Amino acid sequence: MYRKILSAAKILFLTTGIITNVNAQNKQVKPQNQKSMTAEQVKQLSVGTWVSIAPEVRPSISKNADGSMKPFYVTRTFTYSADGKFALEMINSADAYGKVPLVKIVLKGHTVWQGEHPIAAGAQKIDYIADEAYDITPLIQGFADAMNKAASTNFNKWEVNSTQSILGKAFAPFGLSEGEIYGEFDLIYILNDMMFWGAKHVDGRSFNKVENRPDNLQIPLMRKK
Repeated sequence: MYRKILSAAKILFLTTGIITNVNAQNKQVKPQNQKSMTAEQVKQLSVGTWVSIAPEVRPSISKNADGSMKPFYVTRTFTYSADGKFALEMINSADAYGKVPLVKIVLKGHTVWQGEHPIAAGAQKIDYIADEAYDITPLIQGFADAMNKAASTNFNKWEVNSTQSILGKAFAPFGLSEGEIYGEFDLIYILNDMMFWGAKHVDGRSFNKVENRPDNLQIPLMRKK
């Protein structure tokens, strides 16, 4: 019987060589389905309304009793206009199928384009500055009750289907300080009439700092017909 046993060191050597060769090939060859576009081309393609294909899962900074990351679920409607303004409506749900909506969040403002992002050919760095609107609407009594405990100062009583603006206000549940204008340092990539933004970090960090800009793609939005 012929047997050949590779030592751990030799396996590691061979594996390292394979990875090195693959990485070298990846640097030289770009996938055929990726098309490089300028920022202006991406801006033009972005104009319109985009919607979630289905409820999407996100990691949050909250944790379950066992220490694991607690997910939350969201559906998005995003509108981009030719003047660089945006509007984003998000509905957070308690369940994966979006049957128990908790809160509607609406942000409006302007965008700042910051150049190419290396994640894919044609991807662009983009900053969303919500300086026109940041509205919160509780959709279930439990969420309204939670807001009345955590964010009652300088706000009216939180009630179901009653919208309040938190623009420029201190809002502890979202970690916002008085006078702070919320912004996200994100990315955008469009392929086959689908719009990708950055995937949320697995540890739940927000994109509220340049160093937190995402480095991967999340579930895409589809163009609303």
